[in-house]
Amino acid sequence: MDWLAQDTVDITRSNEYASQIFNASFGDGTIFRFNGNVRNFGLIDNLPRGCCVEVPVFATKDGLQPAAVGSLPPHLAVLVSQSAQCEELAVDAYITKDREKVFHAILHDPLTAAVCSMAEIKNMVDEMFAKNAEFLDF
Repeated sequence: MDWLAQDTVDITRSNEYASQIFNASFGDGTIFRFNGNVRNFGLIDNLPRGCCVEVPVFATKDGLQPAAVGSLPPHLAVLVSQSAQCEELAVDAYITKDREKVFHAILHDPLTAAVCSMAEIKNMVDEMFAKNAEFLDF
């Protein structure tokens, strides 16, 4: 906090996205384009509605405007859709406090399934719950 004691503070804008987004939204009105993570409401046609997707986003005085990009190539849509559905299952597991759904979400994750057996995944999930019991409410 030494900078608080200074008579002057350097306010040169950094290269961080946040400063560019704030400037476009609240500053001089310059439009800033970046790739951002937003919910999929008609942005990528062949992915689950509402899942998190990364698409071009325009920051303007009117707010953040994500751009629709159409469909992913089918071979990519399969993989991304599976990951998105595993994430949705994990969220639902937390909401419903269902440990079995946690196991299924991790079991069907493409990366986890590629490197772990079903028994290893079950043991990993059980160990995760045991080690984090004080932080989990189910």
